[in-house]
Amino acid sequence: MAINELSLDQQGIILLAALVLFSSFSMLAQPRLLSLVNTFALQGLLLSATTVLVALVSGHHHLYLSALLTLLLKALLIPWMLRRLVNRLGLHGEIEPLERPNLVLLGAAALVVFCYYVSLPIVQLSTMLTRNTIAISMSVVLLGMLMMIARRQVVAHVVGFMSIENGLFFAAVVSTYGMPMVVELGIAFDVLVAAVLFGVFFFHIRESIDSLDVDRLNRLSEVER
Repeated sequence: MAINELSLDQQGIILLAALVLFSSFSMLAQPRLLSLVNTFALQGLLLSATTVLVALVSGHHHLYLSALLTLLLKALLIPWMLRRLVNRLGLHGEIEPLERPNLVLLGAAALVVFCYYVSLPIVQLSTMLTRNTIAISMSVVLLGMLMMIARRQVVAHVVGFMSIENGLFFAAVVSTYGMPMVVELGIAFDVLVAAVLFGVFFFHIRESIDSLDVDRLNRLSEVER
């Protein structure tokens, strides 16, 4: 189906899905941790707006509650917690440029092409209006994994982990029109607890090795007393 044959709501879903994918690329390229957290908050806002549009198109009203939870947790609360941790740890001005950024971004583009190729049979067989966004949800997951591989700072790894969860949530919304509400509430609670635990680990790691660079963790060795 051509895009001009879709309704305005359906075109809006595709546009927001493209912006979610763009936010993953933007997070991958951000050199500053605060900018990375702010982009993650923007991705959460886009997810919430996409969920609202899917609810309008599909008529599944429980998705409005999912959109509200996404807005509160992923666009407001968790980014606020991460900003607070970055400021308390003194990382607000730290710059972490990518090593070989051109290769990393080319690899990210290759992952998107791979996701579209893998999801092509699903798109051809599915009758759902949001089937064209399945590849984007897979791309968000893989780009989150790539960010965890390419970055050295632990905070960036946490944002990558949260981005993977965003991709999985987005896949559930666009492919099945949402999960059961009990499951969504459980996942939201788990993500919130994970964010709190990550903050505790940040301080313990900082006190132990005076850095949050994972390369320094790789160089740790046991010392005999």
